[in-house]
Amino acid sequence: MQVIKREFDHYRIRIDSEDDLWALARLCIKGRSLGMLGERRDQTTAGQEGGRAKSAERKKMWIKLAIESNEFHTFADTLRVHGIIEEAKFDLGSHHTHIIEVRDEVELTSAKGFPDVDKELIQQACKDSGKAKVVILVVESDEAILYEVSSRGVREVSTWTMRGGGKYTGAKISEGVSKSFFEKIANEANESIHEGTPIVICGPGHARERLAPLINGAKKLIATSMGGRGAANEVISEGLAGDILSEHAVVQETALLEEVWKRISTNGAVAYGREMIEKALAEGAIETLLVSADLLRESDWESIVAGLGDIGAKLVQCSTDHDAGEQLLGMGGAVALLRFKV
Repeated sequence: MQVIKREFDHYRIRIDSEDDLWALARLCIKGRSLGMLGERRDQTTAGQEGGRAKSAERKKMWIKLAIESNEFHTFADTLRVHGIIEEAKFDLGSHHTHIIEVRDEVELTSAKGFPDVDKELIQQACKDSGKAKVVILVVESDEAILYEVSSRGVREVSTWTMRGGGKYTGAKISEGVSKSFFEKIANEANESIHEGTPIVICGPGHARERLAPLINGAKKLIATSMGGRGAANEVISEGLAGDILSEHAVVQETALLEEVWKRISTNGAVAYGREMIEKALAEGAIETLLVSADLLRESDWESIVAGLGDIGAKLVQCSTDHDAGEQLLGMGGAVALLRFKV
């Protein structure tokens, strides 16, 4: 993300990646306005021409919307923002949807200005801009799963399996069948992974060593204690991929949340639930507050966020588009790591 212009009540922003769309979706809330180049049909150009119906021309123009809502899913390549036209050459008051993609420029306006949580989110998006997605390929002798990891989420892309239904018989897979299976995985994975994408190949046992020579590109092999999605989470939560993933927000969030779950299980210095968090804040005990980025904008968290600065605590705005983030939602959307128990 690039901030082209910044004033008290508006930002002009250039979108550089899909992760920027995730951040922008958190900023496009009701009560604000979004302007960008768009198209509308000019009904004054419609009518009859030579005895045939003439369709209205589509005209490109600057369209500013009073935001009503938005639609976005992590890993999507577009953000849809719905609203009412408040500035355009025509159709004022009509409904319109801006479809925002990478490389678009938008202007976001808020009459009340932008709170610190929004400014911090924009700064983080600018800092993270250009970080490459990483692929995690979890490999077992009879199954492989390809995951894509961005700064804000983890998704399953492809699955290959030789596992059938019913009871396991213990029969060994023939060498020929196994070889064909791994060749199929490699061929399809090589086609789907963009050139230059860092690849982590992991899993229990030795299947990863068999597949690795068939996969193109820079690779890092990692042994995990389990297979499936659990292996991908193990790589992320324990930082096993080293520098490849270390600076991704999803890895940092997951590591902090893993510490939260550890402290909860051992009755350690942690707080969850609005009442406990407010009590910990009042006693100056909060070291790091982790809050769902959506919850932070849906509820009245301004007083708590303002209080964090007074005690030197850190705020982390979390995505919920990964397993640890979903667990955070299950805890009410906010937890705090404390300096001491309260």
